[in-house]
Amino acid sequence: MAIRTRTPNPALTMTVVLLGFLVVPMSISGAAVALPGIGADLHAAGAPLQWVMNAYNLTFASFTLVAGSLADLFGRRAVFAAGAAVFAAGSVVAALSDGIWLLDAARALSGVGAAGVMASGAAILATTFDGPARTRAFALLGTVAGIGLALGPTISGWLAGGYGWRAIFLSNALILALSLLGVPFVTESRAGRRPRVDVKGAVTFVAGLALLTIAVVQGPQAGWGGPGVLVPLAAAAALLVAFTRIERRSPHPVLDLTLVRNRRFLALSLVPVATSFGMVTLLTYLPTYFAGVHGASPQQAGLWMLVMTAPVLIAPPAGGWLLNRGVPARTLVTVAVLLFGLGNAWLAVTDTALPAGPMLLVGVGAGLGFGVGDGLAMSMVEPERAGMAAGFVNTLRIGSEAIVIAVYGSALVSLLQARVGDAELAGRIAAGAASHGHQFTGAFHLVLWAVAVITLAMAAGIHALLRPSAPGQSA
Repeated sequence: MAIRTRTPNPALTMTVVLLGFLVVPMSISGAAVALPGIGADLHAAGAPLQWVMNAYNLTFASFTLVAGSLADLFGRRAVFAAGAAVFAAGSVVAALSDGIWLLDAARALSGVGAAGVMASGAAILATTFDGPARTRAFALLGTVAGIGLALGPTISGWLAGGYGWRAIFLSNALILALSLLGVPFVTESRAGRRPRVDVKGAVTFVAGLALLTIAVVQGPQAGWGGPGVLVPLAAAAALLVAFTRIERRSPHPVLDLTLVRNRRFLALSLVPVATSFGMVTLLTYLPTYFAGVHGASPQQAGLWMLVMTAPVLIAPPAGGWLLNRGVPARTLVTVAVLLFGLGNAWLAVTDTALPAGPMLLVGVGAGLGFGVGDGLAMSMVEPERAGMAAGFVNTLRIGSEAIVIAVYGSALVSLLQARVGDAELAGRIAAGAASHGHQFTGAFHLVLWAVAVITLAMAAGIHALLRPSAPGQSA
């Protein structure tokens, strides 16, 4: 049984949560835009500079599930406030850093805070709204995340150009401070049981997922068969197996495994994974394709990317509207994932400078799947486990992004190396070397075909898992 305090204020609750969710994608894109300025100012390059991004993603992915479980035990509002405060503190330290390693540590701290914001924020909405109102709330959540995704690079670029890279992190702290001002007026809710933390499960999961992320991040540079990848990968596998055994015996698990056995919830939790394959990879590599193959400037490439990111602003409310007017959730979610496959396949057979058609398909698919898919997943879980469910969904989202991008890049470089016979040259081509556009195009198209097959298979699997249960049969 869930326990609530205070009378809900839906409008203020939405504002507080949405401000927190706006910062999460902006912090990722902002750090990417800031890297050149950070490198020049702090005299950093290579791995230490890349860990400005990797440290955030590592802790974000590793702590999200634990943050969701803690939100159920100690209160979703409390964990959201703690996450926002930690996120803001990390952003301030990042802005004031005078060395690259302090900046990396600050980004790791921000990732822990982001985990609390994402997991508990979604749980707050799930326990505040019901029925069509919940669908609209999560659709709006998808729109705001789309705004951060689409406009984050532009806003961050403007801040870095006008005020320096430190202004990007200070702006994140300012938005989070505004969110924190409204937290006391948000409804508190938590599971109606005595708070007991599954310490063994939490530590095992965080360590296992952190090692898995480290192995995947190092894979493209260190080589997938090297000890720097295989050792953490083996340790991660052992820890995650141990985690499942601990959770089976724990009276208050970090992840109740019966949640994962619900095939409909599992199907909706896989939608973010499909998004990582179908769209997030394109966000990373399409600008390089535009620059290396079609000679686009960074500004022009960023403008062209709006063709794919702009639909993310519009599609979530449209998806919520369709659901509330009787379109089956199974149909809507399946179509969203199908659009990833069709869009990537269409990209694989076109060489136009601006492939607007396939980019629009992918953007619409992402918009339909993000906010609406999360809302549907949360609607299948009782309020007592809302934080745990939100943590699980967002762990799959963030973890799959890190893994899929690393594997995608490694596959692209491997295909290029097979074509040109030189690993260093293959790396330069993958980074957008303009003189080798035809090699990049050939390898890129093969990877696009692979993604199309994977996402189409995922659409079929999700559609099957979402089938109605037979009378008397459990989901």
